[in-house]
Amino acid sequence: MASNLLVILSDEHQARAMGCAGHPFVKTPNLDALAARGTRFTDAYTPSPICVPARASFATGQYAHQNRLWDNAMPYHGQVPGWGHCLQKGRIPVESIGKLHYRKVGDTAGFDREHIPMHVAGGVGMVWGSIRAESERFTPAPRMLGDYIGPGDSKYTDYDQAVTDRTVDWLADHAQDDQPWCLYVGLVAPHFPLVVPQEFFDLYPPDSLPAPKMNPKDGYVCHPWVALQNAQMDSESRFESEAERWDAVAAYYGLVSWMDYNVGRIIAALESAGLSDDTTVIYSSDHGDNVGTRGLWGKSNLYQESVSVPLIMAGPELPVGTCHTPVSLLDISATIPAHFGLGFDCEGEPLPEIAARDDDPDRVVFSEYHALGAVSAAYMLRKGRFKLNTYIGFESEMFDLVADPEEATNIAADPDYAAVMADLTAELHKIIDPEAVNALAFADQAAMIASYGGKEAALKLGAPGATPPPET
Repeated sequence: MASNLLVILSDEHQARAMGCAGHPFVKTPNLDALAARGTRFTDAYTPSPICVPARASFATGQYAHQNRLWDNAMPYHGQVPGWGHCLQKGRIPVESIGKLHYRKVGDTAGFDREHIPMHVAGGVGMVWGSIRAESERFTPAPRMLGDYIGPGDSKYTDYDQAVTDRTVDWLADHAQDDQPWCLYVGLVAPHFPLVVPQEFFDLYPPDSLPAPKMNPKDGYVCHPWVALQNAQMDSESRFESEAERWDAVAAYYGLVSWMDYNVGRIIAALESAGLSDDTTVIYSSDHGDNVGTRGLWGKSNLYQESVSVPLIMAGPELPVGTCHTPVSLLDISATIPAHFGLGFDCEGEPLPEIAARDDDPDRVVFSEYHALGAVSAAYMLRKGRFKLNTYIGFESEMFDLVADPEEATNIAADPDYAAVMADLTAELHKIIDPEAVNALAFADQAAMIASYGGKEAALKLGAPGATPPPET
């Protein structure tokens, strides 16, 4: 008989920012304890490094170019059957608590019940961000990272507390259930606004933190596509002072520890309910955060800080240790139905099957970006120790992640790596036609903008920054 399944997905958690991942100062004792009794996947990736497409791909097990939910204005609402529908068809109880970032309450999105769900603003999302041709886009007046940065409480920290409280109560209420269940929990931390309760901010005194790497102020030159993508928001240039910039770093890591604290409360509730031995837990995040590296904040690019995610799975009969095979959120999509013995046609593979094999470092993982600030499509392909970033209309990047884990040296044009470049390019073309997918994304976004009445109407649709949470 299958065990219960608890899936916890945070928002914007950089994969490196965990003690168990070897981070030198980030404090995540609860995630570390979860990893110590389960499998940590060391090379996990998002299918798209921005919230709504990542979550639509996670829901459906399909890449963005397959479900055609390209950006933060194209939320999931059940239009493609997902793993939730698969569980419902198999009569497995499945509920959600917290952030989903789908379209709106009432959609048949694959849950028997959605508790205090957070969806896109107004049921339409960030339509203005779909205007991304360089000649047409604009910069919203509010600062993306929020008006205030530093210690305190925000609507997001209040929401995470409410989500955690509801989860603790839910687990107590379902301690005696006769049938295995699936519960999805969505936390918003460490997503901006960069405001965190004082005790967690104080864990990271700004004057004790190392400087972010490869800052343009120190001579680093951003790739032209990345520079254009970042120019629309450019959070680095909008700090009011150098002190505020350091507060932003401290607040981000404080939010990581705040999120870890809430995960700890949820795991403790499992234990209190007597469910620990009968529940498998999966923890991951929708994408990462640059946290100032390269002068970049937020996500929306293909570097490891943005596109790599943490992933831990622990439960009955699962191995303890690390798995170095590259994986994706789509593999969680496959894992959820498989956990209950159900078949689900998707692009992923169940994580226990991946972990049970010998490490497969050449397993290919793919990610793509067609959203806010992108003047053209960007594609990432990871195979073995190498990673290819392809930009339509711009030169590619390739990195040796073993010799160069910080992705400081682009070897795409190095003749010594021509065979590797050819191999990764061929693997990319097995998945997509890069030019055709780029054109399809722009065409779908143009049609959507027209459906709202054109560019001027679209500019007024969507939150200017972080999506507002619901009342709790």
